[in-house]
Amino acid sequence: MSAALFGILLLIVFALSFKMGHQSYLGFYRYDYLFFCAILIQCLMLYFRMESWQEAKVIALFHVMAMVMELVLTAPNIGSWQYPEPAILKILTVPLFAGFMYSAIGSFFARSIRLFNLSFEKLPSLVNMLALALCAYINFISKFFVPDIRSILFVWSVLIFWKTKVNFRILSFSWHLPMLPVLLFLAFLIWIAENISTFYDIWVYPSQIDGWHVVWWGKIGSWYLLLLLSLVLVLKILGLRDAQGNWQLHEVYVQHRRHKKGK
Repeated sequence: MSAALFGILLLIVFALSFKMGHQSYLGFYRYDYLFFCAILIQCLMLYFRMESWQEAKVIALFHVMAMVMELVLTAPNIGSWQYPEPAILKILTVPLFAGFMYSAIGSFFARSIRLFNLSFEKLPSLVNMLALALCAYINFISKFFVPDIRSILFVWSVLIFWKTKVNFRILSFSWHLPMLPVLLFLAFLIWIAENISTFYDIWVYPSQIDGWHVVWWGKIGSWYLLLLLSLVLVLKILGLRDAQGNWQLHEVYVQHRRHKKGK
């Protein structure tokens, strides 16, 4: 749970702020205060060294990418979802706190790698992973103008990550698991968080305007692709992959290299 602290705290703030409704307080609305809370959480995590500045840079990148995607997908002519409450701090249709919801995913991966000493085996080539991530990001936006290639992306991900293993430690136990089932499980957890968020009117889908109901389970596929995109960027920024497809954090990789040279 500590790795997902950013996201968990956001969900708690979502629930606690629900009673604020559409009313303004001191000139600001609920969505604005959610932005202030997200900034405060980020600052506290940096202050108490629960997050490094390098990880904060990753989170900032996710925020920017998320805002671009949100601006497109919430545009009136597309309307994949909407933010039903007013806000002062927003860009067009998107309140500024929205990017932090995606940043929570980047924070989870970055913190998990450090806290649980994550490493990967048999990763595909960096070019292949980045190409998949780029296509997934573009498809989130382009599927409203050109054919949706989601099925192709699913198959592509399975083909290149089929043999990839993730290694991590929790307490004194070591785990060696195939990466794809782990990502599917995480996508399911995010889908649950999405249901909690829509229940508290953080955003709503067109089918939820007349009343809340469980988000369509097919959204798990979208979260799976978003997780892949997030993971690939985190792996590229925070670590190194060797010629055999093994990945480690920069500092761990350097230590291993020095240890081998010492021998």
